[in-house]
Amino acid sequence: MNSSDSHHIPNIPSSNFPKVVIVGAGFAGLKLARKLMNKDFQVILLDKNNYHQFQPLFYQVATAGLEPSAISFPLRKIFHHAENVTFRMAEVSHFDPEKKKLYTNEGFVDYDYLVLAMGADTNYFGNKSIEYYATPMKTVSEALYIRNKIISNYERAINIEKVEHRKHLMNVVIVGGGPTGVELAGAIAELRNNVLPKDYPQLNFHNMKVVLIEAGPVLLGPMSKESQDHALKYLKKLGVEVMLKTLVKDYDGQIVTLEGDVFLETQTLLWAAGIKPNLIAGFPKESYAPNGRLIVNEYSEVKGFPNVFALGDISLIMNEEHPKGHPQVAQVALQQAEHLAKNLFQITKGHDPKPFRYKDLGSMATVGRKLAVVDLPFIKFQGLFAWLTWLFVHLMAILGVKNRLFVFLNWSWNYLSFDPSLRLLIKPKYVKESERKELIEER
Repeated sequence: MNSSDSHHIPNIPSSNFPKVVIVGAGFAGLKLARKLMNKDFQVILLDKNNYHQFQPLFYQVATAGLEPSAISFPLRKIFHHAENVTFRMAEVSHFDPEKKKLYTNEGFVDYDYLVLAMGADTNYFGNKSIEYYATPMKTVSEALYIRNKIISNYERAINIEKVEHRKHLMNVVIVGGGPTGVELAGAIAELRNNVLPKDYPQLNFHNMKVVLIEAGPVLLGPMSKESQDHALKYLKKLGVEVMLKTLVKDYDGQIVTLEGDVFLETQTLLWAAGIKPNLIAGFPKESYAPNGRLIVNEYSEVKGFPNVFALGDISLIMNEEHPKGHPQVAQVALQQAEHLAKNLFQITKGHDPKPFRYKDLGSMATVGRKLAVVDLPFIKFQGLFAWLTWLFVHLMAILGVKNRLFVFLNWSWNYLSFDPSLRLLIKPKYVKESERKELIEER
């Protein structure tokens, strides 16, 4: 038994209200906690970070368009005026459904209702060399690392005399043709076309390849054919080499090996090809679907575990409309959280909960400046108006007036000047061995 397993998380206020413990402060966890604010519940919110991360704009941090602070919001500030919500920065290890205890690195906490909303991590599909050498983008830290890596590569390349020796530093290869991959490829291509040549006039950026690789036959798989075709056209217009029906076999940090023994030189392989759920110990094998998601019923309750719920990317609700489960997107997580909040109110009043029904509000992706695709239930459109729609929807979704203002000002400046001003190479300081656990995010 770990020492943290033997004591409660300290300084948790006592309460006579039902205790709801929420693991994860992503879209689902934060939405649920806010819905239960100042209501007749005691809410304990746990997350390994003390801030909420707005994932749809990670790629703009990675490509020097936004500061990390513009898309991150401190959790404690959100709950300043919520006496019934307590936040703790902790990493969860396992839970005991018999004792109704959740164990973390800071101690354990009792619960009446346990809500798991830990989101998902990068899926490398078992390829250890790609996992070791490729760069994912599932956190603000990883997005900032990508920014540093790209800038560092060009600072190094400009000091290399021979063109052929610079290629592996200048080329960028992105794997995964979903929204993240498409948006990354478009943003990096725009940097290459319009910004980096001004910073590094001695480098020939015609020699820089931006390659997007997708194993399937189309980009943006879940979207309409019109959006798929326009996204491909927009990327090609920006000079992105798009490779469809192409599998990545291996990567050694310098060479990407594709199926058919095709090779690409790069030190920057950005992996956006798949996700896998973040889970905790305590469930039997029968609780998991083959893809690793927790099987839940129509009330988001894990089957066989009363009062234990799973939301968002880690959960799988199978019904006639969605036999393979709902898509792992923010809208599903937000709607599940809002629905669970209503059900918790009903349950505590002795009423029956209502089943969850997902309402598809549409999907969208931006490819570049004035280039985007939007699929709404009643209309599909592309181009400038789609781009403006994308900007408005994402701006309104960001937490906090200050953050919205920062993002709006950054976007306005970047649009007018076409010159994002955040191309700073800020190297992390060496962290002493004794402090690494507290100050460094584990891979």
